[in-house]
Amino acid sequence: MKKLILSAAIVLGGLTANAAVLPAISISQSVIVQDEYTEVAADAIPAAVKSTVEKSFPKTKLDKAYKNGKNEYKLEISNGDKKYTIFTDASGNIIKK
Repeated sequence: MKKLILSAAIVLGGLTANAAVLPAISISQSVIVQDEYTEVAADAIPAAVKSTVEKSFPKTKLDKAYKNGKNEYKLEISNGDKKYTIFTDASGNIIKK
């Protein structure tokens, strides 16, 4: 009889543990919108942008330059084996993206 009561208590205890309410999990998703950039020649870059790159990133070489419809520039620069991508506006201000 004791085994029957003990077994019933274990089964009921196990069922109540499964019936516990779990906290709600919040899932958020972020979307990054990338503007369309088209490649431009290095001599098509404004002097202010070139000056900013030379001052902010000395001893680097401009590999490629891209421009979007908002007159923002995406510049791929390198220093030896290291490659960097920076974004600027037409006035030479660095944009964080």
